[in-house]
Amino acid sequence: MVTVNKLGIVLSKTQLNFECIGVLNPAVYKEGNIIFMYYRAIGRNNISTIGYCELSSPVNVRVRYSEPLLYIQANVENQGLEDPRIVKIDDCYYLTFTNFNGINALGSVAVSKDLLHWEIKGSVVPRISLATFKQFLGSKLHLIETYLKHNVSSGVFELENKRVLLWDKNLIFFPRRIDGKFWILHRIKPDIQVIPFLNSLEDLTIDYWKYYFSHFEDHILLSPTYRHESSYIGGGCPPIETDKGWLLIYHGVQDTKEGFVYSACAALLDIDDPRIEIARLPYPLFLPEKEWECSGNVRNVCFPTGCIIDEKVLYIYYGAADEHIAVASILIEELLNELLNYKSQ
Repeated sequence: MVTVNKLGIVLSKTQLNFECIGVLNPAVYKEGNIIFMYYRAIGRNNISTIGYCELSSPVNVRVRYSEPLLYIQANVENQGLEDPRIVKIDDCYYLTFTNFNGINALGSVAVSKDLLHWEIKGSVVPRISLATFKQFLGSKLHLIETYLKHNVSSGVFELENKRVLLWDKNLIFFPRRIDGKFWILHRIKPDIQVIPFLNSLEDLTIDYWKYYFSHFEDHILLSPTYRHESSYIGGGCPPIETDKGWLLIYHGVQDTKEGFVYSACAALLDIDDPRIEIARLPYPLFLPEKEWECSGNVRNVCFPTGCIIDEKVLYIYYGAADEHIAVASILIEELLNELLNYKSQ
């Protein structure tokens, strides 16, 4: 077993309108001695925006904005921006998040050169109905059955005069190009998928997605395997490059008699071809145990979305009960060695 130190709550909600309901699921990026944090803030009317703060150490906040850094800009996002993640590739920062309009949830991206001024590019995942998704899958009946079970009813095409689309969330970039190409994680329930060998975001056209889904099995990166992730899994933190492979911290969900339980999970992927799973922990890296993880806006949630490495210690930032932001620390070598005890067949 890996030793996990839960260091407690780093950020809590305030009385400010934009974050009076909860703060959760942050993106974090360390540059120099500053940890930049972009977090989901839930305010009045359940509207989500992206809040901003800076940390001087893994647990100490030194600057916190009193208004959102990023907020609703289009009808597609009229319920808000959710669950950011951040990476730097070449000389550009990429902040990915889910935009939600009350019906549809789609992975989107914003870009920046300085970590403070962001240009929202909008959703980059397919804007297709479940019926079109089913059509693109073609004759793959086993996939159609699995994915229809976990997504919106195939008979629902409009709701409140809005088109119902396939939900595609947890958009996360690998933090560098692999053989000169972008690789991107995303999640259509119940699995984690990967978009490989991408030259540019402009390549993500409807024709690209038609081809992608016609070869969908090739793009399923991880599927639920163990009991703690038996309902579904999804992306967590951006992949971490190590000498053992890409370390992936993701979330697993189990349906229990007390409702869904969200846990932090860990896997190791091949450094040259991340579609190859090297190892996966057969148990949760950590799960809800503390009072502030078990009780809040949503019970029993540990939802990891950001991490940094500081002097061989991995700090994992996560949403706790959809109300607080907390952090846990792990010796990264200990985690990697433990993962290698559970190599994939």
